[in-house]
Formats: sequence, structure tokens, C-alpha cells
Amino acid sequence: MGEESTDAVRDRLALALDVDDIVAGLRLARNLRPWFGVAKVGLELYSAAGPDVMGPLVELGYDVFVDLKLHDIPNQVGRASRVLGALGASYITMHAAGGIDMLRAGVGGLAEGAGNAGLSVPVALAVTVLTSDGGAPPHIVPKRVQLAMEAGCGGVVCAAADVREVSQYAPAMAKVVPGIRADGADAHDQASPATPAEALDAGADLLVIGRAVTAAPDPAAAAADLMASLGERASR
Repeated sequence: MGEESTDAVRDRLALALDVDDIVAGLRLARNLRPWFGVAKVGLELYSAAGPDVMGPLVELGYDVFVDLKLHDIPNQVGRASRVLGALGASYITMHAAGGIDMLRAGVGGLAEGAGNAGLSVPVALAVTVLTSDGGAPPHIVPKRVQLAMEAGCGGVVCAAADVREVSQYAPAMAKVVPGIRADGADAHDQASPATPAEALDAGADLLVIGRAVTAAPDPAAAAADLMASLGERASR
């Protein structure tokens, strides 16, 4: 796989740093940087390290994805988003179940915070349905995508199975897919897992990959195998 192809694949892979220690998280990020262009900081690592984890990840060359799934009254989400917008993140999640006023407050807060800090505005990602929720009714995803569009979000987080439907409603929005697993691997707590190739073929823009790599006996080898498989797919 050529350098340009490698870079293109790497920019579409987000490493989920689901650990409770900043040292362990940064070690993973450093060791796996050749295969990932985005680092995802979720509730666990953010609770352990707070915003201090952001700077080192940016220095390593990552786009940082802060996955807090903000869901509160509009005033609180707007204020929190203003703080998060000034940290240098590239993506911030908020839950679409909070409604259009909450999403709008979050989008506005991100823009205000980034503007005050002289930074690029993070992409607001609306979470449609948690991928651990296998019982959501079919109408929920399109309804929440519509809310996200009207609120000015730049993308959505959805299961691979929903990407094509999301694309019909919102072709310009970024589609972020968690729950990525190698073919035949343990689904863990994901109700809607997908292989990397399945998600990309459906139209996903960014794949979130965690335990499939980080819990492997040799995470670097697992990441290299993943990259090689996607490179082969791209060259066909």
C-alpha cells in the first residue's frame, strides 16, 4: 500500500482510548499512531485525566475526538460545549435524544469556545442510538438525524447498519461508526457490530476501533493487520 493510500485509511480510523489512566492512554496512542489518525477520549479516560489528555494527543499528531455524549438541559450543554470548544478537539459528541434546542446550544457553544481560543470549530457529532441498544424502534434514527441536521451538527454517530439510511437523509453529514470488530471476533457489549470493510462499504467516514485492537495480545500487530486488510480492499 502506498503512502498516500496509507494516510487516507489512517485518517478514517479512530483509536478508542478506553482506559482509566492517562499514562496508559498516551502509551497506547504513541504505540499505535502509525495506524490511526484520530484518538477518541471517552468518559472513562476523560473522568480520569480531564482536559489534560488533549494537548499530548494533539502533539502526537492526532485529531482528538471527545466522546462525552453530552445530554442535559440546553443551558448546561451550551456552557460545557463552550469549554470543550476551546480545548483543541476536532470532534465532540452530544446525544440527539436531548432534542433540537439542546443540540443547537451545543453547536453554538462549540463555535463560541473555539472562536474565543482562535481554534477551528470542532465537528458536532449527534449520537443517534447507542450501539449497545438493540431494541430501538426503526423510526428513531431518521428522526434524530433530522434533528441533527436542523441543529447544525456536522455529523452523526450511528451503527453500520444505519449508515445507508442516514446517507439518504443527510448525504453531506459525516457518518461515524463505532462497534467495529474483525470478522468472527467477540462483539462484547455491541448489539450492532460490523467489520471495517462492511462499515466502509456502507459509506462510513470514520471508524471507531477499540478493543478489537487495544485488547489484542499484540495491539500493534492487530492494527497493522487491520490497515493491511483495508489497504487491500482499497486497491481492488
